[in-house]
Amino acid sequence: MCTALLGGTAASVRGWAETPAPATIVIKDFMFAPNSLTIRTGSPVTWVNNDDEPHSVVSDSGLFRSGGLDTGEKYSFKFDQPGTYHFTCSIHPRMVGTIIVQ
Repeated sequence: MCTALLGGTAASVRGWAETPAPATIVIKDFMFAPNSLTIRTGSPVTWVNNDDEPHSVVSDSGLFRSGGLDTGEKYSFKFDQPGTYHFTCSIHPRMVGTIIVQ
C-alpha cells in the first residue's frame, strides 16, 4: 500500500484494479461448507475435499464440472457473470450448494 500526503493528512492510495479475494468451500462429512456463498463478479471459488471419500463439483447448468476430487485435492472456477449458480456432487447427489454472484 502506498501513502500520500494530501493537505497535510496521510491518505491511503490503492491500486486501480483490485483482485477479488478467493473464496473457499470445504467438502467435509458429505457436505459443502458453506453450502451457500455470495461473491463479487470476477471472483474465483475453490472447493477443497477434506473428506475421506472422493467428491465432485458439478454445475446444474453445465457451466463448470470438476473431475473426481480425492482427499486434499482442489478445484477452482472463476465466476465472470452475475447470477445464481447451483452445484452438486455427481457422486453423492444429496450434496448441494449455491453460489450467488453479484
